[in-house]
Amino acid sequence: METIEISQNETDAQFIREKINEYNFNRVPHDNHQVLNLIAREQNIIIGGLIGDTAWNWLYISLFWVDERKRSLGLGTRTLEMAEELAVQRGCRRANLETHDFQSLAFYQKRGYVIFGQLEDFPEGHTKYFLWKNLMR
Repeated sequence: METIEISQNETDAQFIREKINEYNFNRVPHDNHQVLNLIAREQNIIIGGLIGDTAWNWLYISLFWVDERKRSLGLGTRTLEMAEELAVQRGCRRANLETHDFQSLAFYQKRGYVIFGQLEDFPEGHTKYFLWKNLMR
């Protein structure tokens, strides 16, 4: 009889990652996955950063933060543009990310990102947006 248990064991999680990758790579080309992390500093203090990955010719931005005191001064735009340029150098043609209505939807839209989906009430009373951008100019 099978059992299902809660696990906080990173070895278990890594086993699952390896098995899904094994399954996937037998069906699609290798993803050429590379981490793409950018950190902005001022006087050796982190004031912003972008955490992402490139795979299957896509840039995926998972986290992007700029210190509130540095917003609307161009740092976010420069960071995003640098990530997109590096992604293009790696062969990426498109980018995707997620944001919420209480975050920076307008920031991304002004920079060419387009909504392709949304989840209502995630979290309750708010909307999560899924965006993409064509990086080929």
